[in-house]
Amino acid sequence: MHLLWENVVKNLMQLWTGTYKDLDEGNEQYQLATAVWEEIGSASAASGDSIPYVFGPRPPNVANDKTSWTADTRSFWTLYVAPVLLRGRFLQNKYYDHFVELTRLISLCLQFEITTAEVEDVRTGFIKWVQTYEKYYYQHDPHRLSATPLTIHALLHIADSIHLTDPVWASWAFPMERYCGRLQPTIRSRRHPYASLNRYVLDSARLDHIKLLYNLREDLSMRPSVARNQGTSIPGYDTCILLPASKSITPERGLLDKIVSALCTRLTATPAAVRAALLPMVRKWAKVRILNGGDTIRASDMDLRSLEDGRDASFVRYELLVDKNARYRNRPVVLEKKTFYGQLQQIMVISLRPIPSAVPPQNESSTVVLAAIRRCVVESTHRVLNINYYKRLGGLELVDITTVQCVVGRVQDRGHFGIIDRSGALARAIYVEEGS
Repeated sequence: MHLLWENVVKNLMQLWTGTYKDLDEGNEQYQLATAVWEEIGSASAASGDSIPYVFGPRPPNVANDKTSWTADTRSFWTLYVAPVLLRGRFLQNKYYDHFVELTRLISLCLQFEITTAEVEDVRTGFIKWVQTYEKYYYQHDPHRLSATPLTIHALLHIADSIHLTDPVWASWAFPMERYCGRLQPTIRSRRHPYASLNRYVLDSARLDHIKLLYNLREDLSMRPSVARNQGTSIPGYDTCILLPASKSITPERGLLDKIVSALCTRLTATPAAVRAALLPMVRKWAKVRILNGGDTIRASDMDLRSLEDGRDASFVRYELLVDKNARYRNRPVVLEKKTFYGQLQQIMVISLRPIPSAVPPQNESSTVVLAAIRRCVVESTHRVLNINYYKRLGGLELVDITTVQCVVGRVQDRGHFGIIDRSGALARAIYVEEGS
């Protein structure tokens, strides 16, 4: 934790801005102009509006905010924000590629599970990274020896540490840091601080003992209960619940046509049969929550951000089965799962009368939950970190709500958006305090 976020990454940021121990660039060109760094800082701070709150605190302004940086915020900035904002900023791409390789290695270390082969990748990867670091920043010049502190050498021992103590999360300092944070407010006396600390630790231990002994964890919890699974359940949809607000609407013609088209494909029925089975009113909902620890996602057309935290949680990753041979008329249908990104604009609960002519026949009334998503038109993808970039949204498509997998964040940079998908190549273990 301290090795990377409070030392290596922090030192890199100082090297890029020319504030590291009065070192200049030497024979390289890795420093960023002041105006460029300020632009990166402004974009970092602005990205909080398009990154859902479940991802963590808002990223600080990297250029001028000297008080909001913690190991947690610098970790998030390094893994998710910096790869987007630093792209194309250096005079030579080799410095950006070097930083991306560090991000890749850190992501490997932060996996919840790690294989022996991946540990060896970490080992060889850090050896090459340190060698390249010395070439770019130390430049094998004794007068620049301060560019290679002990923390750079310590990177070479991370793989051995994982072999000895298991994945990084099994021995990181976040639990102790959080515990110390809980202890500090309990000090009531400046003259006798340790008496206050001892009393708090003793009382907490007694309370935990009672909770465990008599199975009273929920009853004696000092935190307000959070009912994550309380919402409206729809029959046939066991993986998610719908959350208020909601309202009934009569779909306009364009939306109605899309609903009919989606249901025709789903039910293998004719448009006439689907239209006859549709009830005139559709129920729209503001939020959907994926159960078993999943995300809470908002529909953008019932935007509640002005009443909440002002952070956009409407962009999602969703998966569809796509015909590989769709471009070839005479080839057989071969379905494959494909990942898409887009903005969830509407959540609609649609009630249907029986459709006997469907295949197979629908002999009973049914309910379908559709998600209206405007797809992100992905223009490029980072080959190492799997970050997708887009500039505009495409057409509206209606899919079943169960195809929605998770909420994603976005970082805007010079007219493009980089999509932050925590479930993809940058997935990592995070510390969640008990009761959060």
